Amino acid sequence: MARRIPPTDVLITLMGSPNEDDRTTTALRLAQALLERGASVQIWTCGNATLLTQRGLTDDKPRNLASWNSAYPTTAALAQRMLKAFPDQLYWYGCRFCSDDRGAVDHLPEVVMRPPAGYAANVAAATRNLMVGVI
Repeated sequence: MARRIPPTDVLITLMGSPNEDDRTTTALRLAQALLERGASVQIWTCGNATLLTQRGLTDDKPRNLASWNSAYPTTAALAQRMLKAFPDQLYWYGCRFCSDDRGAVDHLPEVVMRPPAGYAANVAAATRNLMVGVI
């Protein structure tokens, strides 16, 4: 039986390599701004972007030599905070095939892994769609 995808205002799809440039953090900032304005958002990760929600990333990135005493959250920590702050507005999905192919199998518990064929249902459930990255 197919999973019912809750209707949302926006679907943000993150594709490809997440740390190639600032696209990922820009998309996460956009998602947070939408959530703070009351919108409902779903995020779908595909390709290497499925690595963003790995529990092994812990809370903080390695220290920055230019700012040794500053702490910077990992993408998993950012996702966890947003999922906790907006439990009825934010839904995070990942492509199961891409995740398994990369050995990314220890996601945050709130992340729902779906088969690639399920992506069409996510697109249909959103009023607006934004794709960030490469196919």
